Amino acid sequence: MMKTYSVKVNDIKREWHTIDASDEILGKLATRVANLLMGKHKPLFSRNADVGDFVVVTNAAKIQVTGNKPTQKLYRSHSGYPGGFKSVSMEKLMATYPERVIEHAVKGMLPKNRLTAKMMKRLRVYAGDARSAKATKPEAEPKS
Repeated sequence: MMKTYSVKVNDIKREWHTIDASDEILGKLATRVANLLMGKHKPLFSRNADVGDFVVVTNAAKIQVTGNKPTQKLYRSHSGYPGGFKSVSMEKLMATYPERVIEHAVKGMLPKNRLTAKMMKRLRVYAGDARSAKATKPEAEPKS
């Protein structure tokens, strides 16, 4: 009789991946990053265990989107107090904090459970070239 294999902490080997976001489509990039954070590319992948890798995304300010998204897409938040609704367009957010656009897209593609926060902690997004990311010695991801 076969037994079900359960991933153990000692079996998890985390790697560093660096992705250049220059001229990449936001959705396709976010999908690639989410799969790396979840560990879906590994044979040890398990939905109930955090087996993903570290991901460094550089040149977030050079990301591309299709259609009229820069002017029409809104990022909304509410403080919970009356009159606490805020919204900002993608165009304004890209001008001020381009990292947040990628972080928001990746977070939306991760599973909605307790592991999401752990996965998001392993994501580093930089608006330009990341000089500080070289200390981690990440591997360059091939563009597909």
